Amino acid sequence: MKLIILDNNGVINYGSDAFIKTPEEWKPIPGSLAAIARLTRAGYRVIIATNQSGIGRGLLDMASFNAINAKMHKALSQLGGRIDAIFFCPHTHLDKCHCRKPEIGMFEEIMQRYSVDFKNIPAIGDSLRDLQAAAQAGAMPILVLTGNGKKTESGDKLPAGTKIFADLAAAVDSLVA
Repeated sequence: MKLIILDNNGVINYGSDAFIKTPEEWKPIPGSLAAIARLTRAGYRVIIATNQSGIGRGLLDMASFNAINAKMHKALSQLGGRIDAIFFCPHTHLDKCHCRKPEIGMFEEIMQRYSVDFKNIPAIGDSLRDLQAAAQAGAMPILVLTGNGKKTESGDKLPAGTKIFADLAAAVDSLVA
């Protein structure tokens, strides 16, 4: 099974320090939805694994989170793309949970649901915690320079073997070539 794991804010859509709280605030990064459609056509199961501490902080309720995701699904379907599943951590860093990246709880859930070994499975993110979770789970960490990516690239030491691309479209071009 071809599987790929994506973070959303900063990879698929623009993020915000004030959190994305409504469908109106959700804006795709140019080329990201077309890239997901290419993954779909290439036979990938596209999975999102995302920290959503805005839920734990009371800034975002589940109805709004679902409405944001519905907007993304609709925009993707118009291009022939699909997200197969969304795994999310609603906790803040103060909760010390096992699912919030850089912990690997969401990756373990994905592994269990899809019965996959993460060796050679790409996991694309824009933050160090995305890459750390991917590497700890045994996936292939890929950094995109959108969102927090440029700051991440110039900051802390990246996990060994991290590949770097300008954006999701460039990463997908490399994967499906």
